[in-house]
Amino acid sequence: MTRRFSVVVHGGAWAIPQALTAASVAGVERAVRTAHAALASGVSAVDAVEAAVRVMEDDPAFDAGVGSCLNADGEVEMDAIIMADGDGGGLRMGAVAAIQHVANPVSVARHVMDHTPHCLLVGNGATCFALNERCFPRVETANLVTDHAQREFQELSRFGTAVDELYNLRSRAQFRGDTVGAVAWVLDGDMACATSTGGITHKRPGRVGDSPLPGCGAYVDATIGAISTTGHGESIMKVALARHCLDLMRWAGHSGPHAAHIALEDMSSRTLGGRGGLVGIDHRGIPFHAFTSERMAWAAITMDGSLLSGIDP
Repeated sequence: MTRRFSVVVHGGAWAIPQALTAASVAGVERAVRTAHAALASGVSAVDAVEAAVRVMEDDPAFDAGVGSCLNADGEVEMDAIIMADGDGGGLRMGAVAAIQHVANPVSVARHVMDHTPHCLLVGNGATCFALNERCFPRVETANLVTDHAQREFQELSRFGTAVDELYNLRSRAQFRGDTVGAVAWVLDGDMACATSTGGITHKRPGRVGDSPLPGCGAYVDATIGAISTTGHGESIMKVALARHCLDLMRWAGHSGPHAAHIALEDMSSRTLGGRGGLVGIDHRGIPFHAFTSERMAWAAITMDGSLLSGIDP
């Protein structure tokens, strides 16, 4: 029997400027093609989402891995999560938060899942696990920072954190707060999701966003679907956006797109304007996406091999 599968990715929900739209769409299309090719070769869904997110972590167009934002001390601290279900191994997850000096936090999260009894490692513990125990190559901060991230840091140093600037009234559309993520489905019930981020420019050292938290930055239940989220992390954490969307699909019987719309509007209402987006696949293998930000780069390859992508509402 021909193996059937689908995959969807996002490159972050924010006010993407026109100058970055082409690079953002090209980046998510490259990531989704990488994941699709991996699935076609017979790998698991979790292998596919890791591969897709690594492509975006290596792409300076995105705020993850290379291209990550700088915190208030001028350092890079990154978060990532990976989850899998339905592949015979039970519900599994690994995550890292405030990790430094690695290019691919999603792969460190995968190692947490596969090689420790834990679900989440943070800060220096996560960094030491990656560099000393799992032998990831050390990457200096300068090699993770792009000119764009440096300019943004210098500008925000004048007036505080991007948490204020992004989601209060002063300059909402000007600065990045994006994330990257991927979701994959295989007909036999194998599902996985992953999310990775460099956080928000000029955040406090040690700030952890929604991305590495299950039910917030990502979640999978092979009987319902899987989701990766993006947007204002503090708002996403307050409403557990990924889990809320899946609960609407399960208990209210909503389709993926309808549930995503309801969950995002609920987040905006309850957090006084928190914006975001998500991508997902339901248990039948149908991809969906939604966002309330100005733009979100996304791409999907459906079961019949069709490539879909976009960035505008």
